[in-house]
Parts: sequence; C-alpha cells; structure tokens
Amino acid sequence: MDTLRFYFVTWNVATKSPGQDLNSLLDFPSQFNKNKPLPDFYVIGLQEVKSQPQNMLMDSLFSDQWTQMFNKILCRQGFVVAKSIRLQGIILLVYTQMKHLPHLREIVAQYTKTGLGGLWGNKGAVSVRFNIYGCSVCLVNCHLTAHEHLLADRINDYNTILKEHGYQVSETSNILFHDYVFWIGDLNFRTDHPTGSSPTSEEIVATLQKVEKDKYTALLKHDQLLAVMDSGEAFSEFSEPEIRFPPTYKFLMGSDDYDLKRKPSWTDRILYKVIANNYENITLRADLISYNHIPHYTVSDHKPVVAQFNIKAFANYTVKTVEFAPIVRIWYIGDADFRTQCTLSPDVEINPNDWIGIYDANFHSLDDYIAYEYLAKVSLPQTPPPAGQPRTITLSFPVGSGVRTPGFYRFIYFSQPNTEVRSVLGISEPFEVSSREDRLVSLDPCEEASCSTSPGRAKPSTATTDIFTDFTGLDVAKLSRHFSNDLSID
Repeated sequence: MDTLRFYFVTWNVATKSPGQDLNSLLDFPSQFNKNKPLPDFYVIGLQEVKSQPQNMLMDSLFSDQWTQMFNKILCRQGFVVAKSIRLQGIILLVYTQMKHLPHLREIVAQYTKTGLGGLWGNKGAVSVRFNIYGCSVCLVNCHLTAHEHLLADRINDYNTILKEHGYQVSETSNILFHDYVFWIGDLNFRTDHPTGSSPTSEEIVATLQKVEKDKYTALLKHDQLLAVMDSGEAFSEFSEPEIRFPPTYKFLMGSDDYDLKRKPSWTDRILYKVIANNYENITLRADLISYNHIPHYTVSDHKPVVAQFNIKAFANYTVKTVEFAPIVRIWYIGDADFRTQCTLSPDVEINPNDWIGIYDANFHSLDDYIAYEYLAKVSLPQTPPPAGQPRTITLSFPVGSGVRTPGFYRFIYFSQPNTEVRSVLGISEPFEVSSREDRLVSLDPCEEASCSTSPGRAKPSTATTDIFTDFTGLDVAKLSRHFSNDLSID
C-alpha cells in the first residue's frame, strides 16, 4: 500500500476579503524545517465567500479573491487545481501535486441546495469525488442551517444532502459508497445545555479560560453534533478526531475575543469515514496527523480549522493509461499539420467525447486549456493490434487547433464518457511552439490563466490570458514582443 497525505482547511470567511497572509494556514515548510514534505492534496472548503444575487453571473465567470489568493500560493508550490466548485458562497478547491494528475479517474463535482427548502444555495453542500490509485475518494464542503434552536433543520439538511447528492459513477453513486469520505464545513452545530441549567455566554467563556491542557470534555458533552452522531439522527456514519482546541465561533471581528451575543460553539468541523474492508486482503485506513484551529486569523468571526490525514491507496496501481511519445520537433505557429503519437493501454476504451487538451507547460488548473480537439478529429486510424496489446495512434492537429503564442506546452488526454465525468489518462512532456520569424524567448509561467468552458458544453476560446505578477530574474527587454501576442499585464 502507498500513503497519500491530505491537508484540509474549513473556514467561514464571513463575506470578508483576505486581509492576512495565508501561508501559515497551509503549514508550508519553514526555514527551520525545510525538509518537511508537502501534502499530496490540499482540500480547501470556504463558506460565506461574498456572493450577492446581482453578482452571481460574475461569480460564475471569474475567480473570487479567496480562490485567487490560494491559487497564487499553492500554484507557486507546484500544485495544480484538479477540480473546484462553487455554490454561491460555498466553495471547494482541490489541489494536487502534478505527479498525481495522470492517476485521477472519474472526477465529478456536485452540489445540493438546502436554503429556502432547496430553492436557494446560501446553504447546502458542494463536493468533488475521484478515484486515485485504485481507491475512491469523496470530499464534501457544506454550510448547514444556523441558530442554536434550529437543530432539526441541520439534521434535515444532512439527510437531504445524502439523498439528493448523486454521481454518474458506477458503484459510487452516493456519498457514503466511497472508500474514503471527508466531510468538512460550517456545520453550525452549537453547544446546547438542558433547559434551566444553561450557562450564559459569559459563564462559558469564563469556563474556557480555566481549561487545562486542551481538555474540553466537560463542554463538549453539550455539543449538538456529537449528540446527533450518538443518537443516529445525523453524521452517525462518520468519525471525528478528538477536539483539543477551543470553540471556533463566534468572535468579534478583528480580535480574539468571543462575541457574547452567541454562545461559543464548535461550528467548524472535519469528519471522515472509511470503508476499511472494501477489498479482499487489504485494510484501508485514514491516519490522523493533526486536527486543530488556527487562532491568529481574525478577519472573520470564525477561526479556520485544519486537519491532516494519511490515507492508504494501492501501490503501483495503473489502469487506462495513455503515454505520449517524446515530441522532439518544434511546432511552428501556422503549421498546416502537426503530428505526434500516443500509446493507449489495452483497457482504454475510446469514447466519442474523449479529447486532447493543449496546455501551458506549467499550467495551474485542469480547466486552463488553451485549445482542445476531440480525439475523433485528430486521430488517424491504425491497424488494430492483437487482443490485449497496447494501441499506438497518430494524432494530427490541423491549422486552427494549435496555439498563437510561442512557448512551451503540453498535451493532456481526457477520457470523458459524458459531460459530468472526466478522467486524466496521460500528460505529455513539455514541447516547444515557436514562430518561424522569431525564435522563442522562454518565460516563467503566469500566476493564473483565464478559465474556459468545459469541452462538451460550449466551444472554448483558443487563446488564454496570461497574468504576470513577478518579473524576478527575467530580461524585461526580451519580453516586449510577447506583450502584443494576446498577453496582458495585471
């Protein structure tokens, strides 16, 4: 078995903008611990990201400030956005190291609205599921009904999400069917004492100040979430690591002082579920590394909560792979026909919607393709190989399917049986695109690239907008001509 490390963040940002440096939230190696390995995946769940009805169209077209900030930080560390999804103020971002991308299978994003009886997305859940190294993983971020007395509504939210949240993937059509499920978010469960013996907010804060060695057992006896997990009303399928940090809600904005208008509560949680014996002779497990809050962030009335887990996956698990032949020739802009080859493993079934994406060599998101062509349009038929043997096909890209700006690029092969499900089967090594009139000047990758509509839904743009934010080490004089080639400065 191999081990994959997942790093989770859940944070209700209370419609505020990022006003503090976010690097410490992500626990990067420091100058004192430079050899600390980075996680394999970062999973960031945000709630109450600023979203207004009149801005919903803009929200769907452009990244919000929080997503832009996390992209800037994590992409500089070599991470790629495998998938993201937004439901009004609820956002889920899934980042992975580049080396894992060719092993991501059946990536699907989904959402369920629970606000106003399911009509409004201010409350609800978003999720991303995928297979990685033979195991299925489901990641859920939610924002449930608020207020102490609306416990029944939170229970109903949970059961509605489980019932209505589905995926077009065999064997894992439901959240709970996955090998690993991580459920994070502002669950909004409060501390709830028996009638007649309920302490005031001031009394709870006084009790918290006397807690020794992070032992909150006495107050957690009145936590609504733990109670409904025990009763089986909601989240009984999940486990939670021991809470050894103080309540994360509600704080006065810009301070570390509790807002006494609300009873301090652990509203922000990270839960998990593992089907340990889903495979013969193999035991799956998720091992906790850490579970804590980050207290020094004060931009919101919530404190962020983070957790790290190591999960077990199958070693050397490879299915449905596509290997691109090394591309040794330069692709000149305007070439009438550019050809390369790729080899498909015997288990690859070509779907009508399979496509080849053309990406910047150091792309930051699977949605950042510059151009694409459906495989049916670019592959040349070959003599079928003997049964059970790999197939080698020639890809022929006609004029118009290439790129217009010199640089280094990659091909990515996507299997897409329908518009909802996507798998990455192969990524090429970088290859050069150049102009015959002007040799290439190599540039550092942009911080972010504009997103295009997914294949299978609408025809995408054939050019991307690059945003340069750091010219360190570059010869600016050599950049001038690139500014006229569909590039802009932010």
